[in-house]
Amino acid sequence: MLPFRRAEEMSVSAALLDGCAEGNAGLLLVEGAVGCGKSEFLETTAAHAEDRGALVLRAGGAAGGRGRRLGVLRRLAADAPPGALPLPSSPDDAEDPLALRDFAVAVRELSATAPVVICVDDLHHVDEPSGRHLLHLARETRRAPVLLVLTASPHEHDRDPLLRTELLRLPHFVRLRLGRLTPDAVHALLPGRTEAEAARLHEASGGNPLLLRALLQDPQERPGDTYAQAVLACLHRCGPATPRLGAALAVLDGAATPAHLARLSGTDESTAVRALAALEDAGLLAPDGPHGRRGHHGLRHPAARAAVLDRLDPADRSALHTEAALLARASGAPDTEVAGQLLAAHDTRPEWALPVLRSAADQHVAEGDPDRAVALLRLAHEACPDATSRAEVDVRLGVVLGRTDPAAAEHRLAAPLAAAGAGQLGPQALAPLARALAAQGRIDESADVLERLAAGGTRAGGAGHGGIPGGDPLDGLSAFPRWAAARSAGTTVQPAALWALPVEAEEGAAARSAELFLRGATLAEGTVEPVAQALRTLLYLDGAARALPWCEEFAHQAARCGATGWQAVFGGLTAEARLRLGDLTGAAETAGEALRAAPARGASVLLSALAGTRARALTATGRLEEAAAALGGPAPAVHTGGVHALAHLRARGHHALATSRFHAALGDFLDIGRHAKRWGLDRPRVLPWRTDAAEALLRLGEAHQAERFLADQLTTRDAADPWVRGISLRLRASLREPRERQAMLARAVDELQRSGDAYELARAMADFGQALHEAGEPARAAMVNRKAWHLAKTCGADALRERILPGHTEDDTGGGGRADAPDAGLVATLSESERRVALLAVHGHTNREIARTLYITVSTVEQHLTRVYRKLNIPGRQALPVDLDPAAAGQPV
Repeated sequence: MLPFRRAEEMSVSAALLDGCAEGNAGLLLVEGAVGCGKSEFLETTAAHAEDRGALVLRAGGAAGGRGRRLGVLRRLAADAPPGALPLPSSPDDAEDPLALRDFAVAVRELSATAPVVICVDDLHHVDEPSGRHLLHLARETRRAPVLLVLTASPHEHDRDPLLRTELLRLPHFVRLRLGRLTPDAVHALLPGRTEAEAARLHEASGGNPLLLRALLQDPQERPGDTYAQAVLACLHRCGPATPRLGAALAVLDGAATPAHLARLSGTDESTAVRALAALEDAGLLAPDGPHGRRGHHGLRHPAARAAVLDRLDPADRSALHTEAALLARASGAPDTEVAGQLLAAHDTRPEWALPVLRSAADQHVAEGDPDRAVALLRLAHEACPDATSRAEVDVRLGVVLGRTDPAAAEHRLAAPLAAAGAGQLGPQALAPLARALAAQGRIDESADVLERLAAGGTRAGGAGHGGIPGGDPLDGLSAFPRWAAARSAGTTVQPAALWALPVEAEEGAAARSAELFLRGATLAEGTVEPVAQALRTLLYLDGAARALPWCEEFAHQAARCGATGWQAVFGGLTAEARLRLGDLTGAAETAGEALRAAPARGASVLLSALAGTRARALTATGRLEEAAAALGGPAPAVHTGGVHALAHLRARGHHALATSRFHAALGDFLDIGRHAKRWGLDRPRVLPWRTDAAEALLRLGEAHQAERFLADQLTTRDAADPWVRGISLRLRASLREPRERQAMLARAVDELQRSGDAYELARAMADFGQALHEAGEPARAAMVNRKAWHLAKTCGADALRERILPGHTEDDTGGGGRADAPDAGLVATLSESERRVALLAVHGHTNREIARTLYITVSTVEQHLTRVYRKLNIPGRQALPVDLDPAAAGQPV
């Protein structure tokens, strides 16, 4: 155990011991709070006295020993030589002047042979007759070598209120106050600790030596069981009022005023003030209340609070929290404080409990503490008196849970949906339910609730927007409501509008507005859906390359605030953007990270969509078993899953195609088409289900049906999009004669090159290379295949690489010689015009096709290529490098 020596204080006792050895009397009263070292100081003084040859007599008062008259006197007599100190024959004789004189005379006689040092601990607990004898002794031994060393708490009342006052009047009286250790003193006592470690220990202990010792004995010097026991010991030793006061302090948790403490502990305010002073002197209280509010008290460390609460009987603890809630509400405390007490008591009996709990939950959400909000809302659910209020709380719970637990958020809406179906909910519950369902992408269910809401509003004669009381319940979910899909009969926004893209005439401005919105947006409860819609708009209208940095930024914001549910939303969009760029490995990893971050607590349509994105990426790489594992478990029902279920269906269809289950794949793709049309989401930029279905039909030998789907896709309003056009032309080419097929694939390559999708470009080039080979142009075919192989390798599409050039490795030159690893310095010498021409040549275009594409003459193409060969020091077209900048192609020279 650490000896907390105090050089300055010990010098006082040393001087008194020196005086006693010289024949002088001494009287020392040592005061200090509980745990500050009074008893240790007394024992150290006694040990020093014995080392000097003094006769030391020890005794101590006890809280339970006040009723035992002459108890301290008897302990002193027992410590003296046998028969040396006379005692009154009975307690009734204790006040007899003769008895007092005889005791003093006996002590003087003992001091004739050696100095006498009498050490009495806890003077405030000394019984009254013993105290009288000690006072008389102090008076009668002023000229004898007798030293009285007494310890007492400054906050405890003595049994005899005159005892300390009378001692104070004696001329040889010395008072010594032992305070708590300063931070510098703690650091000096613990030379092996850093200054920061010493400061941490001082903060937790308050400089109380007893608590500091306890901390040093706990594992890793952090508050544990030993610290907790020391806290409880201090509370019990601070006086009879402090244990109950400590319980009140723990319950009020930093929001305690003396009046509230007195009320909660069942005492008067003056007693509470005195007990608070004792606890503060002992270092058990925090220096200030919450947010530095003076006059509000709380225990110094959470471990101290936990120790006090844990020892309470559960029923008593609950009753104290309920009483604290009533006090907080009566004093006008914030709803968060009142609700916190109700939660601790698990009490929903007050009639005002429900609105307070809901208000406090909203405040905690705004402050970024969704877990606390969820706990309050679960309690609020128990306080609901009817189906409507329960539904409202369930919906709010679903929204808050969506931040961290998508599965729980989705499942939470089951009960209010059932209540809505049974006609038990009014407009005030139906509106937020429709909004929550729409935010989760559950289009059919949200639309059904909106219909019920509109019908109810009409019957009730509501004056809201389009007959819906209070206006459109989906307002605010969309970042750009003016772009939304058509309203139903001019009433309200359809839930599908949150996923719909703007009409074609507005699409250029839409992408710019989306990016402008994202620049000023930060992630919060009310911005998640608008931000997600803006990202989808940017992704599908302006391209994945433009959208990807924004998707990553909001995914990082979600991760930084621990919002794993939001992380799934924005991680999914990031993965989709990577997939649209052909980064198969990156897409699979991004989706996997978001899935691992989300709690695994049951099925979730949002997480199934995220797993679908991962499965599509894995399928494209050729890792079919991993893709099957990602798709494991039952598929979400489209009715329940809404738009998220479509992503899962598409991934399942792609996996079925890759594993030769063509009928199953076709069924999934046609299901997507039916729902996309019904919901007004039939946009090939988002879900190109027609090309997916056409590919399945081609594998089944249904060429005519495949052609019908492809032709249909090329007549939609998205047909001009390079990505949509490129993937459509690639498949359509397989239905054409060889010469036409070659030209169509060349156009597909050009379109996909502009789209930025490296994987689809690699697929188109692979088909183009095969068409060139079949047309008897092996040199062009080899060059195109080499470019396709490298693109597939960059994407991580190992299965496609093997199909393009079976057995090919990096070490194989493939006719390209050192062009597979061009000198970056030489490539940098090419002009923009030369780079565009060279890239189109790499893609297999003839000089005439290059001239048509770039609006230049064939002669100019030949001149550019000649300069390229010379600058790169290569023999000809076959040796062109495969990794020129794709962005350079397709622009006029």
